[in-house]
Amino acid sequence: MNLLDLDHLLRYWTAEQWQANVLMLLHLLGAMVLGLVLGYERAFHGRAAGMRTYALVCMASTGVVILLAYPHQWFGGLQGGSVPPSLADPTRVIQGVVTGIGFLCAGVIMREGMNISGLTTAASLWAASSIGILLGMGFYFAAIMLTLLCASLMMWGAKLESHLPSHPAIAVMLRGQPGRQFQQEELAEFSNQLGFRFAPGSLSIELAGGREEWRFVCTAKHNYGGATLTRYASRVQDIAGVAEYRVTHARN
Repeated sequence: MNLLDLDHLLRYWTAEQWQANVLMLLHLLGAMVLGLVLGYERAFHGRAAGMRTYALVCMASTGVVILLAYPHQWFGGLQGGSVPPSLADPTRVIQGVVTGIGFLCAGVIMREGMNISGLTTAASLWAASSIGILLGMGFYFAAIMLTLLCASLMMWGAKLESHLPSHPAIAVMLRGQPGRQFQQEELAEFSNQLGFRFAPGSLSIELAGGREEWRFVCTAKHNYGGATLTRYASRVQDIAGVAEYRVTHARN
């Protein structure tokens, strides 16, 4: 068999292949919508894994699983409708790829204090492996559409999240002057006046060199967009006895 024969190459774009690819696209679109909905709940509460991460993972999982429904169309129907023998079973290769890429994804996730970054990058890497699997199995149209959906999410997903109601979280560190003792009620009331909710469960207190250092998390009552940090940081020095402070995003 000449694998570069034009008739064989065109088998990847037959009517039957198109139908399978369109059905796969519908599954991918449904996975994206459901992933966005699920991820919005996390984004609403200021978590690191938001809409884009959930949608990417949901679509990638769907892409890997749905191709197993069409074994007779793998590799453009090269197998002639028969399932390959166990030693050449592509599902075993897929399992190895998905497992291996998971370790690579873990390497790009970074944690610094209360902030976690790299989750969307990790999810996009996993989605890229799904795109490669779809392409390798001969489902070109589905692979192209999954690429466009993932790229659209990564480019515009963050803008969508920023315009939706949410409660972003910030991490606050206050270091007092020597002898200054902060009170939880005092800081909670101060945060409330600025439109933030004090999270008692996040509180940690340290005493070093005769100075108290308080670390805690606050969640915004509303989505203040790019002004979330400055809204709090610009007023911190209104608290009597604050010598140093740091305000950062908290995504966990």
